[in-house]
Amino acid sequence: MPQRLSLTALVVDDYDTAIAFYVGKLGFVLREDTVLSPAKRWVVVSPPGSDAGLLLARAANEDQRRAIGHQGGGRVFLFLETDDFVRDHQAYTERGVRFVEPPRHEPYGTVAVFEDLYGNRWDLIEPIRSEPPAG
Repeated sequence: MPQRLSLTALVVDDYDTAIAFYVGKLGFVLREDTVLSPAKRWVVVSPPGSDAGLLLARAANEDQRRAIGHQGGGRVFLFLETDDFVRDHQAYTERGVRFVEPPRHEPYGTVAVFEDLYGNRWDLIEPIRSEPPAG
């Protein structure tokens, strides 16, 4: 089997608050929520139909708490690709997701930056698809 990225750990302050945002506002699927100990859970969310997901990792110490919302150092940290930018941008806006810029058209597609509940920056992007040659 070729290599692939399966999970990206995202440091959060509370499992249930994070689940509410990623599932309730972004429409992600809760793939797993397993209790590992009284203080630790294995929580995985992913966009519908995606093999890759986010491991929501509750901060366990002060260093990790300081990293919440700053995992990308102020830059766009995660890239959420969509097949319908207008649909998802409208749905997210209606659900209270904060976009930090209006949508823009770039040579690679339509994109806008939004912030998750912690301030991590994401690109919502619909890439330009090459049409297969008629034939």
